[in-house]
Amino acid sequence: MSVTPDWLTKPTLLGSLVRLRPFSDGDLAPLGEALADPDVLRLTVSVHSSEEAAQRSPTPDAGQLEWHRSRNTAPDRLDLAVVDLATEACVGEAVLNEYQAPNASCNFRIFIGPKGRDRGLGTEATRLMVDYGLHVLGLHRIELSVYAFNPRAQRVYEKAGFRVEGVARDALCFDGTWIDAVLMSILSTD
Repeated sequence: MSVTPDWLTKPTLLGSLVRLRPFSDGDLAPLGEALADPDVLRLTVSVHSSEEAAQRSPTPDAGQLEWHRSRNTAPDRLDLAVVDLATEACVGEAVLNEYQAPNASCNFRIFIGPKGRDRGLGTEATRLMVDYGLHVLGLHRIELSVYAFNPRAQRVYEKAGFRVEGVARDALCFDGTWIDAVLMSILSTD
């Protein structure tokens, strides 16, 4: 049996390395810069070729700015800025979205820009968000897919308790090469 999550409350979640919190206007420029990073674009599949990634501007456009501003009032999802406690800079975002009420489940996604990589920030942010989703929002299942060319992210998800459920073969064509998607989930009973 599930409860209806309170998606309008946008919490601040504190770890030893990161703070997850609602977006502020000061986050928009660093997010724009991070979202223009070729690795972020490829790993989040925001583009389908290296050439397309190279053409992305680091300055967020009006649509991107409005999108991030609107996340704090989204009634059906939770988007939080990932703030590096060492620098107090926004280095990415963590998101619970695609809520399915009858199944008490949703999707998880995260990205950490280049200024936040390789220091455990993504692992801690994932754990904080999953814990909040399962224990505060009352979700039963959180799922995600990660592309096979991103083993670093798969290790982060496994550290946070996600289990591999299967593979969607040739789910993505990037630079003319077919890439599998690894399907993962974590349950409240895990």
